[in-house]
Amino acid sequence: MKEASKPKKPSALMKPVHVSDALAEIVGRGPMPRTEITKRLWDYIKKNKLQDAKAKRNINPDQKLARVLGGQQQIDMFQLTKKVSAHIKA
Repeated sequence: MKEASKPKKPSALMKPVHVSDALAEIVGRGPMPRTEITKRLWDYIKKNKLQDAKAKRNINPDQKLARVLGGQQQIDMFQLTKKVSAHIKA
């Protein structure tokens, strides 16, 4: 017979966080979990066709996204998370 298990603590990714004004223009006002921020960010990138046509790993920021990323230069999707995390506060 199994012991009664404790309720699972939500992961850090599911904990609601606050977003900066620049990021809120893209994903909406917080607080929201990091998973939702990532989902909405990718929805924005795909809707506005910001993914490079040939190199799908690269993102070509528009003006709104450039305010979050700190410039208009192309960015690798793996660097995107690091840049966005600067706009998230617990």
